[in-house]
Amino acid sequence: MRKSIIFLSMIIFVLAYAGCAEKHLTKSDGTTSAQNESVIKQNEHPSTVGKSAEQEESAKQSNSKEQTTREQIAADLTDIHFDFDQYSIRPDDRQILSNHADHLLKNKKVKIVIEGNCDERGTTEYNLALGDRRAQEAKKFLVNSGVDQKRIKTISYGKERPLDPDHNEEAWAKNRRDHFVVSK
Repeated sequence: MRKSIIFLSMIIFVLAYAGCAEKHLTKSDGTTSAQNESVIKQNEHPSTVGKSAEQEESAKQSNSKEQTTREQIAADLTDIHFDFDQYSIRPDDRQILSNHADHLLKNKKVKIVIEGNCDERGTTEYNLALGDRRAQEAKKFLVNSGVDQKRIKTISYGKERPLDPDHNEEAWAKNRRDHFVVSK
């Protein structure tokens, strides 16, 4: 009995000691570092530390500009609409898609998701398929305009996400749409 208590005590001691050997901190950018990193930084040359801070500030400004660009593009990406039971792009919506292509060609880092939507008429399965065809048509138009297809994803919500919940032709016309979302 006494041997097992001593043995368990030693195991607990070893586990506790191993767990406390070095603490790692997770930084806001997702990287980890040892807690004694401050000791290493104290031994670094001051000019090296200054450059690191300058680079970090530059990265923050770049991220801020990129976020602003994404927000501006998101605001400019207006929905396009479809006729009842159709997935062909209407002539007036072709101009909207051309503008979307221009924005995407000017901002090569921006990726988008095209969400295909339908009105409430028809079965769930039918509307999911129709929403997918609508999203794929918009994607095809953008790719033919020069946008890299790897930057565009599509998803169909069918009739599951109506923009207007009313049950009339005006609401249904609003719900037959492709919605464009800037992704990361």
